[in-house]
Amino acid sequence: MRNPSPILIFAALLLLLPGCASLRTDKAQYAGTDKMLARADYSAAIRQIETVKQTAYAHKDRVIYYLDIGMLHHWNGNYAKSNEMLEKAERGIEENFTKSLTRSASSLIMNDNVLAYAGEDYEDIYLNAFKALNYLALGQNDAAFVEVRRINNKLVQLASKYDKVAHKMNQAEEAHETFVPGKSYFQESALGRYLSMMLYRADYKWDDVRIDLEKIDRGWKIQPDIYTFPRPNLSRSTQRINPPKARLNVIAFTGLAPDKKATTFYIHTEENVIVFASSSENYLGKQNLSGLSIIPWYGITEGYHFKIQLPYMERKPSRVASIEVEVVGRVVEPLQRLESLENAAIEAFSIQKPLIFLKTITRAVLKGLAAEKAKQNMTKNMDGGMAFFTRLAADLLVASTEHADLRVSRFFPAEAAIGEIHLNEGLYDIRIKYYGAHGKLLHTDERNDVNIEVNRLNLIESAYLN
Repeated sequence: MRNPSPILIFAALLLLLPGCASLRTDKAQYAGTDKMLARADYSAAIRQIETVKQTAYAHKDRVIYYLDIGMLHHWNGNYAKSNEMLEKAERGIEENFTKSLTRSASSLIMNDNVLAYAGEDYEDIYLNAFKALNYLALGQNDAAFVEVRRINNKLVQLASKYDKVAHKMNQAEEAHETFVPGKSYFQESALGRYLSMMLYRADYKWDDVRIDLEKIDRGWKIQPDIYTFPRPNLSRSTQRINPPKARLNVIAFTGLAPDKKATTFYIHTEENVIVFASSSENYLGKQNLSGLSIIPWYGITEGYHFKIQLPYMERKPSRVASIEVEVVGRVVEPLQRLESLENAAIEAFSIQKPLIFLKTITRAVLKGLAAEKAKQNMTKNMDGGMAFFTRLAADLLVASTEHADLRVSRFFPAEAAIGEIHLNEGLYDIRIKYYGAHGKLLHTDERNDVNIEVNRLNLIESAYLN
C-alpha cells in the first residue's frame, strides 16, 4: 500500500467541497425538544422528529433516528413501537460497527462524519435496558430477560471490541504511532442487574437474586468513576415477608444524557515530532513536558501548523435534587440513586478517545501536508496576488473538512433512582414527586387506582427529563 499523492488527496478534498455540510454535525432538529420533554409532551417531540425525518437524518444517521424516535415512543408509553425502533437501532449499530471495522485500516483520512453512525457504547448498552422495560410494561417477562442478558454480554465484550479496532488501525501504512484504546472500567450496570434481580425474584430464583445483588456490589467497588454516590440499600429486595405482601417497585429517570461538543486544538511540527497543548494528554493518556505533549512522527519537518477538532461528552445539568414516592394515605419513601447513565456514557467514551485522537492527527497531517505540496505546485507560476488567494482558498478548504463527529442520540436519561414498598394487595393512588434545590416541588407523576398483587412483578416506571 502506497501513500496517496498530495495532488490526489487535494483533488479528493475539492470533490468534498460541495458536500462540506455533511462533514459537520447538524442538531437543528432538536430545537425546543428539551422543553417538550420537561413538560412531558412526548407526542410533540415525536411529531417534530417525524416531520424532519427525511431532511435531518441522512442515511448515514439512520441509527440516530431509530434511537431518538425509539426513546421518545418509550417515554410516551408506546412500548411496542419503541421496541420496533430500538430493535432497528440495535441491528444498525451492529451492522455499521462491522463495516467500520473492515475499513478501519483504509479510512484514516476520512472524516468520521461521512461514515455511517455506529452508536456510542452507552447507547448500545442501555437501549437493551429500555427494551426490557418495554417488554415488562407489555407483560412479556421472558423477552425482558433476553434484553437484560444482552446488557451483560455487551459489557463483557466492550474491551475486546476496541482492541479489534486498534488492531485494524495499526495495519494502516499511515499509522505513525501505535493505536491503543483506553482502559475499560465499565463492566457492570446496576440498572441491568436490578432489572435482572426483579425478574429472578418474580420466579422465586433466590440464588440468582443473590448473585445479581453481589454484582451490583461489585459495580460500586470496581467503577468509582461511574458510581460516585452511595450504594442503595437493597435489603428489602431479599426480605421474606410474613404474612405475604406485594412488592411495589418504582424506577424513576431524570435529566438527559450528555451531549457531544467539540474542542479545537492547533498543532505545530518540529523535526520528526508533533507538538500539542497540554490538553491533548486527556486523549492520549501521556504525561506532558513543560505544558506540552509531544508525539514522535518520523519524516515530518518543522514549521507546519494544523487545526484539529476533537469531540468530548458534556453533561447536561438536571434540576432534580431528590425524588420520593407516596402511596396516598399510607407511606412516603425517598427513592435511592441506582444508575448514572451520564457517568457511564463518559466512562465508555473514554475507551475510544485515544483512537479518535490519533486518527484525527493522522488525518490532519496527511491532508495538511498534501495541501502544502499541492499549493506549491499550483502557485509556482502565479503572480503574488493570485498565489496568495490560491493558498488562502486551499487553507480554508482543508479547514472546512476538519470537524469533530458530534453525533449522539438525544433522549436517553441521565440518572435512574429506585424504591421498594411492601403493601397488602389492593388498589392504590401513587404519586412520584420530583424536588429541586431547597425542597422545591418540580413535578408530580400521578398514578391512580394502581392494582398491586402479591404474586406479580409490580413495577412503576416514571420520568422527569429535566
